[in-house]
Amino acid sequence: MNRRAILRGIGGALTLPLLEARAASKPAPIRFLVVGNPFGMHPEHFFPTQFGTEFTLPTTLRSLDWLKDRLSILSHTDHGMNNGHGREISFLNGVLPENSQAFPEKNISLDQLLARHSSGSVRFPSVHAALESGIRMSWTSNGVDIKPFTDPQKLFDHLFLNLTGEEKSARRELLGRNGSILDTVGDQLARLKQRVGRGDLERLDQYATAVRELEGSFADRTDWIDRDKPKFDISGHYTGNGATVENHYNAIFDMVAYAFQTDLTRVATVAFPSQLGYTDLDGVTRGYHACTHNGKKPEVIAELVAIESFQIAHLSQCLKKLDAIQEPGSDGTMLDHTIVLFGSGMGYGGTHSNRNLPILVAGGGFKHVGHVDTRSGSGTNMPLCNLFVTLQQRFGIERESFNTSTGSFDLRHA
Repeated sequence: MNRRAILRGIGGALTLPLLEARAASKPAPIRFLVVGNPFGMHPEHFFPTQFGTEFTLPTTLRSLDWLKDRLSILSHTDHGMNNGHGREISFLNGVLPENSQAFPEKNISLDQLLARHSSGSVRFPSVHAALESGIRMSWTSNGVDIKPFTDPQKLFDHLFLNLTGEEKSARRELLGRNGSILDTVGDQLARLKQRVGRGDLERLDQYATAVRELEGSFADRTDWIDRDKPKFDISGHYTGNGATVENHYNAIFDMVAYAFQTDLTRVATVAFPSQLGYTDLDGVTRGYHACTHNGKKPEVIAELVAIESFQIAHLSQCLKKLDAIQEPGSDGTMLDHTIVLFGSGMGYGGTHSNRNLPILVAGGGFKHVGHVDTRSGSGTNMPLCNLFVTLQQRFGIERESFNTSTGSFDLRHA
């Protein structure tokens, strides 16, 4: 075997060490992992043909067979949008930026709403990774999309590399200076709000919300400066020149899993971007986007399914790691305390369909329902935001609506 194959095997087989036991009286935290792509999934290879808990997993989902009783697959749910590219950015919020002013939460994405809830308890409110930017899954409350780390080494440095003494001093000075600036802006903002009309007042309120979040972020970062980060051994992962997509995603998923385990963060997103090349996978000769426009040719569809199966297989591998870790202070595993959402804001790239989104929920301690047809009695697709209401409640946020929701999805906590 060559060096690349050996290193790839080591990375894929990496076993994460267990956390030191938490106090038995401290409940295990709930975490949230989103894995998404921009083009949806080939429907015939994603959705089972049977509904209910007795179903056979199709080709794309076959690597999740070991988890079959702890996952739910939702058919016929979407955001009610017309077909076409550009609407997939609504995956985690249900609205487009230009229409967001009509909704209480604007276009903040689900992951950021949950990150805001756990901010202060962890070093990083959320962590975002991909191999290329562009999928635009995560949005702040003031409509800014969050850029993911696209280099596994930089993600490692961010999560696990401690600052030097000199860097800590410089960071304290920077945060203190930024805090003073925000104090000044706050005074100016209060005076300005007394002189503007209703429309401008709404814009200023949005700005004030962003300022408050930034102030909280500065305070949290100051508290964490002198605390050492956990150690993570990245030497088993090959991420240098010539590394494959598989090498890189092995590293990304392992770092995210360890960040959950060490409570660095409780919210993470992993994206498979649109232009990513998968030609180092067996049988794949075309780019990801090109495979979605397959003209129903069996040989091209086979390449698309290979790419989508790769995505699910790496999700499955990550979930196996989480399921192998006993959650301190509970009867369950870390996976039982991690809500896992896989999906896309596009149903199927081959037709640019934004209906019938491929949605899968796993873990999280839910009483899972297998494959569900979510349509109403009249045949109307369920708003995906109904599911998001349920996921928020499981995360500990007591609320009854989120953007385009009309209710919640019945996915009870076991």
